[in-house]
Amino acid sequence: MKSIKYIYSSLFFLVAGMMTVQAQDKKTDEKAVVNEEIEVVRPYKPILAEAVKLRRSPDLNDVKIYKAKLNYSVTDRKLELNSDIKKLQAQQLADEKQTELINNYVKGGIGSLGTILGEAYINLGKDEGMQLGGYFKHFSQQGKLNKQNSSSQQVSIFGRSILDQNTVSGRINFERNGLYFYGIDNDRPTLNPNPEKQALTLLEAEGELVKNYTEDQDALSYAVKANGYLWSDKYSAKESYIGLNGYLNKRINSLNLGLAASTEFGNTKDALTSVGNNLLRLNPYIRLQVKGAKITAGINFVQEFGAYSSSRIFPAVTADFTLIPDYLQVFGEVKGDVTRNSMKSFTDENPWLNSNVLVKNTVEKLSISAGIKGTGGPGFGYKARFYMKQMDDMPLFVNNFTDFNKFDVIYDFGKSKITGLEGEISVQVSDALKWTGKLNIDDYKPAAETYSWFKPGLKVGSNFTYTYNKKLSFNAAVVIQDDVKAKIYTANPVPALQYVSPNTAIESIVTVKGYVDLGLGAEYRINNKFSVFAKANNLLNKNYSRYLYYQVNGINVFGGLSYSF
Repeated sequence: MKSIKYIYSSLFFLVAGMMTVQAQDKKTDEKAVVNEEIEVVRPYKPILAEAVKLRRSPDLNDVKIYKAKLNYSVTDRKLELNSDIKKLQAQQLADEKQTELINNYVKGGIGSLGTILGEAYINLGKDEGMQLGGYFKHFSQQGKLNKQNSSSQQVSIFGRSILDQNTVSGRINFERNGLYFYGIDNDRPTLNPNPEKQALTLLEAEGELVKNYTEDQDALSYAVKANGYLWSDKYSAKESYIGLNGYLNKRINSLNLGLAASTEFGNTKDALTSVGNNLLRLNPYIRLQVKGAKITAGINFVQEFGAYSSSRIFPAVTADFTLIPDYLQVFGEVKGDVTRNSMKSFTDENPWLNSNVLVKNTVEKLSISAGIKGTGGPGFGYKARFYMKQMDDMPLFVNNFTDFNKFDVIYDFGKSKITGLEGEISVQVSDALKWTGKLNIDDYKPAAETYSWFKPGLKVGSNFTYTYNKKLSFNAAVVIQDDVKAKIYTANPVPALQYVSPNTAIESIVTVKGYVDLGLGAEYRINNKFSVFAKANNLLNKNYSRYLYYQVNGINVFGGLSYSF
């Protein structure tokens, strides 16, 4: 069988080969019409042989042992037992460079209207617990009117020492204010051809002892303050004053029990007058202070003695409630007091005072006020207060009949009423920009007089500061006041020392117009030591009057140099 298969196979391949040769020859001989090449591509499919598996297990008993050669030596060392904690040695820091303190300066300047400015401030030492310093200032100007000259000097020495339990401070102050009675009536310009000169001098001293703050809930706090002064003018007026006041306060948990007391001794003398005016005040109180509320209730006992003698008891109640911490507080007050009038207080308000002025105290029978205060965020603060006052013997200024350019003091005998609104606001946009403003609106209801003379119903004050860069800064201020009323005598009244009630038959009323006073200043720092400054006052150049017949200086500009050290 096998041989037959081989025979058939051989014959098959032989025949096939002959036919192939014949076909090729035929194609060679014939001219083919189509000649193309065909390539067949197929994916590569590798074929792997079947893996051969080893079916032998390893011999686990065939383990060779490796022994390392070690070289070592034994050190003979004594064992030390030390359980103490060793102290760490702090690394020494480099000495810190001390900050250069520049808290002293001198300043000088000149300008229009003969302006001369000199100023100096000195503070000795760097000890925060002990301070000692002094202050000096001179300012003078010469206006365009006859003898419209003014000059003022101030010298002050102060000190403070912070002890373990108490803080002691004190100061000595001297002031001089030189001026002329230059008042002029435009309708009668020849009445004052040679204005008289006036010089007001003040020497005062003050000392204070205060208990330092402590967190002890049962601590006893106290303070004592003594002050006094000697005042005089160029003529015969003299005044002396000594005041002593203090308080004791004992804390018992949320309660405070305290007593505030003060006594004032004053004596005023002139060519025709001599008045001893003394006061004693006692103010016992109890204060409740808890979170969000502080209420103080007490009385104010006031004893007048000397030329006037009377005893009065007034309420002394205050309350403060925090509705929104740091944002909104509501406060209120009910009180009464006696205000001690003096020549110093009168001339601080109006320096063109006449001689032999009547000095009498003012009684504030009842004062009620309420308001809100707080902040509206960083850099914004506000306060608004509404008040009503009832006063007896409110002092007022009126022009003298004989010397029209000098002022007498009269008293509105009876009960005067004042209703007012006070508002304050402070806005600090950034470290470079700050603005503050204050508004006062008052409605006066005089007791016997027709008007409350020289008392404005509206007064506005505002300050603006702007720091352009580290060297240049600006500041501006404006004061606005509405009209006031003044009284002029058409006939000689009774002497002021016997003045009781007005006589409208011999009086005429004059309106003193309101004003707007705008000022602007600038400072340029050359370096840490030197800087230059300039200031302009009354930029609107209005010759307004605060008091009848006394015009202020028009626009004036001055500048100078300051040195800090």
